[in-house]
Amino acid sequence: MLDLVNLSRLHFAVVTVYHFLFVPLTLGLSIFVAIFETLAFVKKDDGWQKLAAFFGQLFLINFAVGVVTGLVQEFQFGMNWSSYSRFVGDIFGAPLAIEALAAFFLESTFLGIWVFGRHKLSPKVHVASIWMVAIASNLSAFWILVANSFMQNPRGFAIVNGKAHMTSFLALITNPKVFYEFPHVIFAGLTTAAVFIMGVSAYRIYKKQNPELFLRTLSFSTVAALISLIAVTIIGDLQSKYLIKIQPMKMAAAEAIWETEQPASLSVFAIVDGKAYRNHINITVPKMLSFMSYSNFTGSFPGINELQAEAVQRFGPGNYIPPVALIYWCFRIMVAGGAVLIIATFIVMWFMRKKNILTNPWLLRGIIALIPIPYICNSTGWIMAEVGRQPWIVYNILLVKDGVSRSNTPAMVLTTLIGFAVVYGILACIDGYLLITFARKEIKEGAQ
Repeated sequence: MLDLVNLSRLHFAVVTVYHFLFVPLTLGLSIFVAIFETLAFVKKDDGWQKLAAFFGQLFLINFAVGVVTGLVQEFQFGMNWSSYSRFVGDIFGAPLAIEALAAFFLESTFLGIWVFGRHKLSPKVHVASIWMVAIASNLSAFWILVANSFMQNPRGFAIVNGKAHMTSFLALITNPKVFYEFPHVIFAGLTTAAVFIMGVSAYRIYKKQNPELFLRTLSFSTVAALISLIAVTIIGDLQSKYLIKIQPMKMAAAEAIWETEQPASLSVFAIVDGKAYRNHINITVPKMLSFMSYSNFTGSFPGINELQAEAVQRFGPGNYIPPVALIYWCFRIMVAGGAVLIIATFIVMWFMRKKNILTNPWLLRGIIALIPIPYICNSTGWIMAEVGRQPWIVYNILLVKDGVSRSNTPAMVLTTLIGFAVVYGILACIDGYLLITFARKEIKEGAQ
């Protein structure tokens, strides 16, 4: 039903998911470009300098589109979610202001210094400038996640006159949720960038465009991708165990467990019926979910129906169950994508060890085909994280339906949704065209 609340949610989802397509690559690629610049400086190697300039161009394109979509994201809060903005304004003001002033401005300033200062600054200062870009980019993510973690696990606040007021800035920034989310996002960004570099490098090798040069980045990014994937997996596992404690409904939905189980079985494949509160088909591994959640085979895993009853008793009548099928499959798509990437990086490393990758066009095409997978994993992971706390916009504090702008009408939100979808579609085409064009571009001496 496309009422005001659902249209506003859909509007926010389109803007957020589209913006998040660019964020992980910006975070990860900034670090890789900084590493390439450092290798060029330390080794006095013109090859690494060319590679830094080449991938720097791709970083700039991605960064530019990310900034535009990020600004629109900020306007969303006032346009469609003014009630929510008034509720959390006292808390969100500090981290978002710090993100804009101390992180985004810092990032933009040093990005300009790096772009225009190559032949005007000393090599040390030039290398330092791109490292400042990388640090500021990832610092920016930290402050955004501080705000998001409050929505997932409210800390350091008190409700005064119907609004959330900050009582402890330290509690806000030391929210345990931040220390699971932040490294998870950073390593997801490194994975996205590493796979992107792998794909672009494989394409250049396949087309016989500076193959020996791009063999360096293919080798480097493959190892980096594997390390990042392992880190993402470990942190993701730790985060899942933490979510069982603070957001049990989200994790119950991710496993489509309707009734409490002890021991709990891990669902491999299920046809979820959210209306009937059951699974029509459910292929499971006995006791495995208990082991993964509690490191033993006897742990009890709370079911959706029990958690719903507890929520009704605590908060009053209502449906506190998120869209189970969507969360269930988003979780599995994310995990499956990560597994494919881990296997793929091992295969690439094996072929590189055999030193026959340059003459293996099928493998090179396969590497190119990996590029979309991290984007799919990032999007499905983000959808699970945000949709999984429904119907709460601030978990256990503020319902989504109470956060929308009541001055809007469904027609107004639908009109802007269509407008954004069209504009974003055009931007996607432009971004794709520019990335492909620059990925094919001939490397020139000192080009940037």
